[in-house]
Amino acid sequence: MSFPPRRGGEEVRLAITDDRRWSRHVTQTSNALDLEEGVFTREDPREIALSLQRSAERSRRRKADPFRSAMSMLTFYINRAGRHLSAPQRARLEQAKDELRALYGRPRRGAPRQ
Repeated sequence: MSFPPRRGGEEVRLAITDDRRWSRHVTQTSNALDLEEGVFTREDPREIALSLQRSAERSRRRKADPFRSAMSMLTFYINRAGRHLSAPQRARLEQAKDELRALYGRPRRGAPRQ
């Protein structure tokens, strides 16, 4: 991976090796949640949200409240998958965020605040 040249004209290179991939390390050693197998590949956004809710509420190792832990894990997955997510899968995961908000009584994205 390289970045645009600096003012002096030299190109900046960033070497990424398997042992330096922080997201893999976080996923494997995270103290946040123990997720159910295949949670992010489910077809129904509500099932994804319910699974994340179960995982967050069962966990005794999380540092934040269950809603924030579940939403953080979902956002982390979306951000790390990046352009490798298909448009339908990304849309499904974004819908899962709204389902998660609804499960915890939070306003859905784009909903007017009261």
